[in-house]
Amino acid sequence: MKKLFSILGLFIGLTFLLISCKQETATEHKPPATVAKNLVDYPADLDKVFDNHGTLDKWKTMKSMTYEIVKKEGNEKQQIDLHSRAERIDGSTFSSGYDGERYWTVADTSYKGNAKFYTNLMFYFYAMPFVLADDGINYSKIDPVIFEGKSYPGYRISYGDGVGISPQDEYFIHYDADSYEMQWLGYTVTYFSGEKGTKTSWIRYNDWKDFNGLKLPNTLSWYKSEEGKITELRNTRKFINVAVSSEAFPEGTLKMPEGAKEVE
Repeated sequence: MKKLFSILGLFIGLTFLLISCKQETATEHKPPATVAKNLVDYPADLDKVFDNHGTLDKWKTMKSMTYEIVKKEGNEKQQIDLHSRAERIDGSTFSSGYDGERYWTVADTSYKGNAKFYTNLMFYFYAMPFVLADDGINYSKIDPVIFEGKSYPGYRISYGDGVGISPQDEYFIHYDADSYEMQWLGYTVTYFSGEKGTKTSWIRYNDWKDFNGLKLPNTLSWYKSEEGKITELRNTRKFINVAVSSEAFPEGTLKMPEGAKEVE
């Protein structure tokens, strides 16, 4: 990734998660200037994971993505340019985004989020495993995770020095050994402390659907962990009205609107 945004910042940006979940993460996201280029020789097993989900070649033909996150206070719509990673988010009490140059927000007084932290946050979770093929990534084989007696092999994802906001962040992708379908994502926190995180948080990916030739999740489920072992479900988020297209958004769709406040 040329300007990697990290995916951690839940206690600031993810207002829809449980309070305990919000307290786990705190990392800013920085959308990359361009979509990833296929400059890396990916591990053979990860190539099979990408292929299972529709292939990287197919992913790179896509230019736009839209989905809604189901919330009891009203669904939240997110629109993302898959090449520039510009984004617009429309919630029940706010709109926010990144137009390729500026972060912005339009919100009433009840809005407690941070547009800069929240930009691309849920997209990065949702667009797994494809975003783990971005530039600047290092891959290393790791021990499998065990859940309900089943073993899931995986790879550690790390970043080169100076890549992104928090190059010490780490991600852990685990997949089904028979089907090569992605099953788990682990991630650590580093941003505010400046020190490498020691706690790994886990998201389960086991509810997939085909969208225009790409296998993308219907739901994301955060799990608790104790002493390095995944334990029980914490909470789940559902995605609806998903659309991924090789057509770009109409001009101006993701532009910072008049009256919006720029976020430094």
